[in-house]
Amino acid sequence: MPELPEVETSRRGIAPHLLHKTISNIIVRQAKLRWLIAGNLPQLFSKQTINSIQRRGKYLIFDTKVGSLILHLGMSGSLRIVANGTPAQKHDHVDIECSDGTCLRYTDPRRFGCLLHTHDDPLQHRLLNKLGPEPLGTDFTAQYLMGKILNKKVAIKLLLMNSHIVVGVGNIYANEALFKAGIHPAMPAGELLTPQAVRLVKAVKQILHRAITAGGTSLQDFTQSDGKPGYFKQALQVYGRSGEPCTKCGIPLCESKLGGRQTIFCSMCQK
Repeated sequence: MPELPEVETSRRGIAPHLLHKTISNIIVRQAKLRWLIAGNLPQLFSKQTINSIQRRGKYLIFDTKVGSLILHLGMSGSLRIVANGTPAQKHDHVDIECSDGTCLRYTDPRRFGCLLHTHDDPLQHRLLNKLGPEPLGTDFTAQYLMGKILNKKVAIKLLLMNSHIVVGVGNIYANEALFKAGIHPAMPAGELLTPQAVRLVKAVKQILHRAITAGGTSLQDFTQSDGKPGYFKQALQVYGRSGEPCTKCGIPLCESKLGGRQTIFCSMCQK
């Protein structure tokens, strides 16, 4: 699933091609995504100018004068810039065409993504209004985290991936941040000490910043290949490395399941 750095890279990749462009048409080839795309969506947003493209968690928000489009990439979605009229492939479900010939193409083989709209404040939409703070923002602090984990028995990794606590920290980056902070992923959240919370918040911010920076090298992919920014593979310390030597102490990394998700950690370095 695209995580926050990949979604932010997507936003940065498409924004220069779409900002201040006028939508001439929206072509919906497959309306049955996670939620059904409204049948009148093309009529509502035709001739509207895209004033801004913002990200909230893993959602992209396209703002116009009459309302906002809210897009989520789901498990397998990707975005690509093509020319209007470019022949569509099997999983190319939506085209947002602009009057200058630029087209944003949304591809989603598994169809777990969504394209919704609202005429009100998009941040108050039912999918967004209960989200936690952005991990790279000033509201995500050790003090905030300590307040949220008080008496919680849930594993710290699962709490870190809870979008009501903090948005956008998916499985890959939760594994990486916990390793960097030296915290065992299965530790009950309520047992986290303040110095550990300080290290964890700092690690989350550093890992995400570095991943977004690395994603900048993939920006050309939005007008070439498949439009999928690469994960932060070249710098992953634990994710996908089960059984390989720990980069810190050299012992084999362990693997377990938490909440049904693959969890990789070092039993020596993470306590």
